[in-house]
Amino acid sequence: MTARSSLTIVLAAGEGTRMRSNLPKVLHSVASQTLLAHVLAATPNGAGTGLAVVIGPDHQAVADEARRIRPDALTFVQAERLGTAHAVLAAREAIARGADDLLIAFGDTPLISAETFARLRAPLARGAAIAALGFRAADPTGYGRFIVEGERLVAIREQADASADERKIDLCNAGVMAIDGRRALEILGQIGNANSKGEYYLTDAVEIVRKQGWESVVIETSEDEVRGINTKAQLAEAEAVMQARLRKAAMEAGVTLIAPDTVFLAADTVFGKDVTIEPFVVIGPGVSIADGTVIHSFSHIVETTLGKKVSIGPYARLRPGTSLGDGARIGNFVETKAATLEAGVKVNHLSYIGDATVGANSNIGAGTITCNYDGFKKHKTVIGQGAFVGTNSSLVAPVKIGNGAYIGSGSVITRDVPDEAMALERNQQTIREGGATRYRELKTGGKNPEKKPEK
Repeated sequence: MTARSSLTIVLAAGEGTRMRSNLPKVLHSVASQTLLAHVLAATPNGAGTGLAVVIGPDHQAVADEARRIRPDALTFVQAERLGTAHAVLAAREAIARGADDLLIAFGDTPLISAETFARLRAPLARGAAIAALGFRAADPTGYGRFIVEGERLVAIREQADASADERKIDLCNAGVMAIDGRRALEILGQIGNANSKGEYYLTDAVEIVRKQGWESVVIETSEDEVRGINTKAQLAEAEAVMQARLRKAAMEAGVTLIAPDTVFLAADTVFGKDVTIEPFVVIGPGVSIADGTVIHSFSHIVETTLGKKVSIGPYARLRPGTSLGDGARIGNFVETKAATLEAGVKVNHLSYIGDATVGANSNIGAGTITCNYDGFKKHKTVIGQGAFVGTNSSLVAPVKIGNGAYIGSGSVITRDVPDEAMALERNQQTIREGGATRYRELKTGGKNPEKKPEK
């Protein structure tokens, strides 16, 4: 199989009018990725593979999404909607290059798998002209039916044209098809539009192949895998199926989900070992969670990297650009954004840390805010290692808090605090050099032999 070249054509020209949305249908999301992204991720990739995406007029956003996922993607515009075969032939230029296998897929079937595409290609390697994907429908009403003789597919009959006996058939057409690339243009070129709608239907390819004496076969899959999305209700159904898959995969990989049905994952979530997720957690795209981390209830995490043995929440919000080192702790009602918190940092209560770097083993007290926006631009806060920031403090960026510095409760810090200094008064009227060290001595009853007693 790997020695055979392939071209996958993904049909993504649909407007999605039944979605009641201005967004092109294939750009709606399931598990935090677009429908198109899911399909492209499943298509063959690597050496010897090609990809063409057929889009509608004025759908540059679809073309951009295709190239974001697959930079090698070619895009073709179907100016008129004259049926599925017409859409495929919009990519005639790519087909003419002569790949061994031509795969035809749909941009609104996000649950299809790479394994299914591989199964479709296998009969072509054995000489078949067409392999068509089918499923056993619980209710076949409205679907095209596969008419088979033994193991051979002889026709695909649409509901309107099917006889009473043919309508009893539950083996239905999923629309996805593999065609021998060497014969593809010959087959597609014979498809006519002598039907009530005057459209060119890809399903007619099966009878054309039969008349040529070539072989067509059926590959079966589950009904879930080939769900097409045409409405918001169907979008929600696909989300439910995808979430069930992701939860199962996570638990099989060793993640503990205490109440699985209440946890929502993204398709690209990466888990380490011995991760625990409590109920009502939402994980968006771009999240990586290392070994031993615990995410407590009602937390929301997006585009974040979590180190080992991190504790999050409950009721925490981690926004894009957050990175937490090993052993860091984010407590209840804490929000972070574009923030790097190194190993052992604690932000346990009611704080906002944005556009900031916090050094290892620092403690950020309850109610602390990094004031990163001046009304025009965002600014950076840098907090050194081992610093202590008291409760209800405001750190007005740009500002640096030195290693081991101590910020007293209620302080408003507007200028840099040196290493080991203590800032105790509002607006930092007094910064005592070495005060943080002296404070710790007094608190513990110890002495620092390297410093003389203060007078």
